[in-house]
Amino acid sequence: MGGTMNTRRYRDLNSHLRERFGCRVQRIALDAGLTCPNRDGTKGKNGCIYCNPRGSGTGRGASMTITQQILLGKERLARRYKAKKFIAYFQSFSNTYAPVERLESLYREALDHRDIVGLAIGTRPDCAPPPVLDLLEELNKETYLWVEYGLQSIHDATLKLINRGHTFQDFLRTVEKTRRRGIEVVVHVILGLPGEGKKEMLATARALGELDIQGVKLHLLYVIQGTPLARIYQQGSYRCLTREEYVDIVGEFLALLPPHVVIHRLTGDPHPQELLAPAWALEKQANLAAIHRSLEERDLWQGKWCKGGGP
Repeated sequence: MGGTMNTRRYRDLNSHLRERFGCRVQRIALDAGLTCPNRDGTKGKNGCIYCNPRGSGTGRGASMTITQQILLGKERLARRYKAKKFIAYFQSFSNTYAPVERLESLYREALDHRDIVGLAIGTRPDCAPPPVLDLLEELNKETYLWVEYGLQSIHDATLKLINRGHTFQDFLRTVEKTRRRGIEVVVHVILGLPGEGKKEMLATARALGELDIQGVKLHLLYVIQGTPLARIYQQGSYRCLTREEYVDIVGEFLALLPPHVVIHRLTGDPHPQELLAPAWALEKQANLAAIHRSLEERDLWQGKWCKGGGP
């Protein structure tokens, strides 16, 4: 194993941030009250098949300002994790999907707080026009910043099936434009999408291993009440991955990624009141322990297969 790996056999975000800032750094999830072209009618109205009306976020956008959310988040995370510094994480919906003047106001409001040492901006690869990228390039010179693009899969047939509203080529073009400006890119991938087997999921890992990206977030596809996926699941047309299947795929996915890529997440955090299936998705610590145990037992680590080899 290479020197960049920690005892967890992959380059995790907490260690990366501690190396950079010299202390515990936590993300504060923010809801800026924005929307998405796949919901406002520009590309569609129902969103991706797995997404609920909260846009995978906190649902606070209409009720709390960015400042209120940051103050609440700082207090809670400092108490829970003894965190000393924080990343303002614009999580809900597409956080580059608004007039650039509004975006700048939101981002700068977040940065205007003591101990906020960076910005993380979650969005879609079809929501990064040049004026927005120009703004991010400017902010990137002032603070630590990364952009999170939801890709989910490299397979266009899958992207169409889940109603993403963009293609893999759209994603590649946006990553290139973003990296040209020196901005770090984190890619979201969902494992267990309809129609995909292990072969298709690992093909996504191999493709990401060839790209100039700095981070990856892995998510389990879980079924949330009130989504199009919930209807498909209830009709018996979709089967969730088992924990064993997910753990197996995550280990091999990591082995195919280069060692320098920061792993921001190994699974998602469903809201218990909304989750339809699988029930094991709520057992985050047990799931992480199973992944770590599997990596040890199979002698896998991030980067082991990135220069070839593998399953």
